[in-house]
Amino acid sequence: MLSIKNLSKVYPGGKKAVNKISLEIESGEFIAFIGTSGSGKTTALRMINRMIESTEGQITINGKDASKMNPVELRRKIGYVIQQIGLMPHMTIKENIVLVPKLLKWSQEKKDAKAKELIKLVDLPESFLERYPSELSGGQQQRIGVVRALAAEQDVILMDEPFGALDPITRDTLQDLVKELQQKLGKTFIFVTHDMDEAIKLADKICIMSHGEVIQYDTPDNILRYPANDFVREFIGQNRLIQDRPNMKSVEDAMIKPVTVHADQTLNDAVDIMRTRRVDTIFVVGENHRLLGYLDIEDINQGLRQKKELIDMMQRDIYRVRIDSKLQDSVRTILKRNVRNVPVVDSDDQTLIGLVTRANLVDIVYDSIWGDMEEPEENNAIIEPVDLGADNK
Repeated sequence: MLSIKNLSKVYPGGKKAVNKISLEIESGEFIAFIGTSGSGKTTALRMINRMIESTEGQITINGKDASKMNPVELRRKIGYVIQQIGLMPHMTIKENIVLVPKLLKWSQEKKDAKAKELIKLVDLPESFLERYPSELSGGQQQRIGVVRALAAEQDVILMDEPFGALDPITRDTLQDLVKELQQKLGKTFIFVTHDMDEAIKLADKICIMSHGEVIQYDTPDNILRYPANDFVREFIGQNRLIQDRPNMKSVEDAMIKPVTVHADQTLNDAVDIMRTRRVDTIFVVGENHRLLGYLDIEDINQGLRQKKELIDMMQRDIYRVRIDSKLQDSVRTILKRNVRNVPVVDSDDQTLIGLVTRANLVDIVYDSIWGDMEEPEENNAIIEPVDLGADNK
């Protein structure tokens, strides 16, 4: 539990960056601070780990007054991820990951084990631990920045616009990763963003700020349904507001049954199944229908020419959504990533249970994003079709 009561920050000259905000944050919640530039969201975040000292008010973490803790010790107990990543260029990835555990005087064995555990969590090979930051892409470096904040097993993780400088696809991938890690590990994440779509996608609760004050603090659905005032309504944007229509369906409402092949089968088996089912992509599953990857026609042709096994040719880097994901988010992601289909997995992110494709979204795209529209009178209006083709990015 993190409790913020009447917290203020006044700078010399009388400028109030934060004005008497009060919030209750439960353990394991994902909270997003959002607002216009100068709203006080980053100041509020940085007062939690005392990188900025408050002028008045109180922050307690699990009942302990943060102002009475040693600030250095406090920061070692709170993970922190920033937009600039902040990896030490002269240190290996392993050394970067275990930086705080080293300060906490963990044993070498424990540090090594933690580094291997964390790099596996972000789907990077263990061999990357011996590389230097300059040898990784921006997105890979940001993954390391995220897991470094988890290395010392802190219960609270602060994130200050960590994905703002990344391209849209890398950003989308890392959003999914952060949400998955937060749910899997049960940590409390407090996230500053200027992107309302990002806040809606990630947060359990959103704190909308303006001029240093909290304007509304509630769940994404409640904020979208019941904006507190005109400022919130305008900040959200009319296109996101929910006006008592069924546009927050889950992907379960739109998914179809995927075509699969077991990892023990051959490429010729895959060809036979694809020919029978008339598809150009097939998903590879293992025991208990666990999703392992996928194959397309080009993969299979190349594998047959080179006399490779199916398991060697499948593509393992595959974007997926959970069955409880909002359809609205999934539609947006399909268009943004320009993919033809997205597999749906269970809540443990393992078992393949469905497939959302561009084709089976056509009939529901208006209802899921824009709501029901009146049918135009004959010869009076034309509604152009939604283009779900390759030009949508």
